[in-house]
Order: sequence, then C-alpha cells, then structure tokens
Amino acid sequence: MTSPAGVIASGYVSEGPAVELGAVVIDGQAEAAAAVRLPMATLNRHGLVAGATGTGKTKTLQLVSEQLSAAGVPVVLADVKGDLSGLAAQGEANDKLTKRAGELGDDWQPAAFPVQFLSIGTGGKGSPIRATITSFGPVLLSKVLGLNETQESTLGLIFHWADQRGLALLDTKDLRSVITHLTSDEGKEDLKGIGGVSAATAGVILRSLSNLEAQGGEDFFGEPELDVHDLMRQADGKGVVTLLELDNLQSKPALFSTFLMWLLAELFEELPEEGDLDKPKLVFFFDEAHLLFNDASKAFLERIEQTVKLIRSKGVGVFFCTQLPTDIPNNVLSQLGARIQHALRAFTPEDQKALTKTVKTYPTTEYYELDKALTSLGIGEAIVTVLSERGAPTPVAWTRLRAPRSKMGSIGEEAISAATTASDLHGKYAETIDRESAYEKLAAKIAPPAPEAPAPEAVPEAPAPQREEPGMVEKAMANPAVKSFLRSAASALGREITRGLFGNRRR
Repeated sequence: MTSPAGVIASGYVSEGPAVELGAVVIDGQAEAAAAVRLPMATLNRHGLVAGATGTGKTKTLQLVSEQLSAAGVPVVLADVKGDLSGLAAQGEANDKLTKRAGELGDDWQPAAFPVQFLSIGTGGKGSPIRATITSFGPVLLSKVLGLNETQESTLGLIFHWADQRGLALLDTKDLRSVITHLTSDEGKEDLKGIGGVSAATAGVILRSLSNLEAQGGEDFFGEPELDVHDLMRQADGKGVVTLLELDNLQSKPALFSTFLMWLLAELFEELPEEGDLDKPKLVFFFDEAHLLFNDASKAFLERIEQTVKLIRSKGVGVFFCTQLPTDIPNNVLSQLGARIQHALRAFTPEDQKALTKTVKTYPTTEYYELDKALTSLGIGEAIVTVLSERGAPTPVAWTRLRAPRSKMGSIGEEAISAATTASDLHGKYAETIDRESAYEKLAAKIAPPAPEAPAPEAVPEAPAPQREEPGMVEKAMANPAVKSFLRSAASALGREITRGLFGNRRR
C-alpha cells in the first residue's frame, strides 16, 4: 500500500526539467523518496514565496535561483538585506547541512553561480543603473511621488506635452523645468485647448519632486539607461543571477518597489511573444512585494494585474515574496500557480484572520490540518503546492526544503566591490551622461539671444581634409555614451512617444 507521502509525491512527478525543492514530511519525518518538484515549464505561471521573518524565505529564493541558473535560466533578485550575495561563492559543508542532505536524499555538492551586482542609482554596492523620467512615465512616477488621481492626471498631461514636442525628460531637473514652463503665461498658451496645469497642483508635484531629490532620487533618474537585455545573460552555460543591491534604499521603499515594476514593464514591452516553453527565459523575484501594493490606486493595481497576466507569454516568470499572502491583492494572488508558504505567526487577532484567509486559498487535504501546520513549520520547511505539467494544482505538501549549494550569507563588501568593478556592466553604466534635454532647450528658449559674431574675413580656400582614421566611426559607436544618446534620440524624432500599460515608454 502506498504511503501518504508517496500519494502526495505522485502529483509532483515531472517529465521535463524541474526545480528540486525537497521531500514530503508526514508526522514530522521527511521521506527522501517522496520528492517535491517545481516544473520549469510552469514557472511562467508565476508564484508566491511567503512567511514570517526568520522562517527561511531568503534561503528558498537562493535554492530556486541556483537551480534556475544551473539550467541556463537568468534570474533577477532584489537583495534588500544584502545576504543573497553568497550565490557567487561555494557553500561550506557542516554537520547540520550534511544531516539535512541525508534526510532528503540530496547529493549535496558546493557550487557557485555567476552573479552581477547592480544598484539603483549611485551610492550602492553594485554598478549604478538608471531610468530616464521619460521612460519611467507618469503612472509609475506618480506612485513614487505619492500623488493622488487628480495630480497623476495632471502629470500625465505634462508628459503628453513634452512627448509631443520631443522634449526628452532625462532627469528631475528636466521635469521641473517643464512644469515651471507650463505654469507660466507662455506655457498656459501652449496648453490651450487640451487643459491646463493649475498652480496649486504644480506646486504639490514640485514639492514631491523636491522630497524625492532630497532622498537621493535624482541619482537614479538619468542616463545611461538600463538595457533590460543585460538582465538576460548566460556565462559558461549558466544563467547569470542579477542581484539588485538595495541596502542603500531600505528607507525609500516606494522608489525601489516601483523601480522593480518598471523593470517588469520594460521586459513586457521589449521581449517578443514566446508561447509555452520548456523553461522560462527569465525568472523575476519581486521581494518585499507588499510595498508595491501599499496605497496603490485602483488603476495602478489593474495595471499590475494585467502585466502579470500578459508577461507569461513573453517567457518571464514572476515570484512575489512577502510575509503574508494577504499582502497580495486577490486578483493578482489568483494568478500565482506556485505557492511556497513558510511558517505564519498567529499571535494577534489580525494574525488569526490572515491565517484563516491563507488556509482557504489552498486545496483541501486529508493529510494535514493546515491551520495547525502553517503555525508549526520549522525553519526551512514550507507548505507547497504548484502547477503540474498538466496545469493542475498538485496536492498540498508539507515540505522539508533542500539546503542551497552556495554560501548562505553575504560574501562581504570587499568581494562585492571587486566583482562589481570587474564586471563589463560597470564600464557601461558607471558614469552619468547629461546630454541636451528639456532643461537645456527650455533654458535656451527663455534666455536672450547671444550677440552676433562679426563676419570673418575672407581667407584662402583650405585644402581638402584628410580622410578620418579608419575605424573612428566604429570606435565612436562602441562608446556607451554614444549608444545611449542615439537610442534616446531615436524615440523623440518629431513624433509623440507611445506609452505602455504603466505609461512607460514603448520602444
């Protein structure tokens, strides 16, 4: 007769490549033969990793990322606390790890994985990455600035006017100059017939912009802008793990959470349709996901829902990571096919309500009392259900998870700094470019014309110039600054910019 663990594990058999999560636990004992797997073919159906602080969520992210990388799948992780950098170094065996590997039938071997370290703006540990104000768009920027719907509508009008006139909004001073212009007498005339920008609303937006700048936001907006294809690289057949080092932004949650949403929106706009794949092209882990949904407008939530629905066709999987499943709106939660739920705490009435709601989101099971199981899980254990390769939910499995094969903890600031400096992306993104944009064009328009220079005296005709040194054009085109300029200028050549779901620029 098949054991309960065997019955549960029969739903996790995978014919194609899969992430090995661990083994089924029954009555406190893990059965090594009853493996729990996450099919890679279903990873574009998205997922959730949840649990209270200290229950093992970060190690689960590390475990899944390792196996995706080993299978050639690039991964993007937000490293809020700085302890995922261990992916770049081999793990070290110890008695506790060896015991767990034996319990789970895991042939554990130390391994390191290719990692590139990036930071939002300057001042972080990784290579600085930026977005232009034009690319970010009015919807996402409104979320960062904390604007209400009326103010967001006004900001949309400001972007519309700048887009029509080919005024590149690269950084915060560009946006500030456009707002100031549109509240002037000349600017009011420019907007005649399509509405206007009231002084009161403009004042609110400018004050919010000043607060963002004071928090370091001006270091994030600008050029060179991140090319999302740099997130989808391989090294020696392994998928490169991109770690967004966000420890310098822990006090600015609205900025980094909205930036992650911008990345998703850019991937959606940039990548071609792929259909169903044996494994995803990229998996994106959205850590501290509750920050994205806090104080979000209905329209903003609808756009998130639509992006999650549509991006799966681009071969991208998205995992939301948070403490409580109730942090995720129901319309988004219902689209997450894989659920890895670490222990929940039930110390307060609010905790009890969250526990009851969480239990109701799982399939029924005769083997576990889920309300008790969710509060009894040990560190490194989780309640798991995923989509099988047939697209059906697998049985609920109390799972003892495997240990990561890379270092569990930070590799240290010196090692991160050395890896960052050695990366080819550092040369591409390290230096800020400040080319002519809305600020300079509007300043030139307002400034008085320069006095005409006297006509030069006639001089003999100069000899024909020598041909340029061969290869000069090619060298110029290889310069990141030139590439960034051409890419940005191409979107503003006398036509209005087309915008996507979040108001971000469509390429």
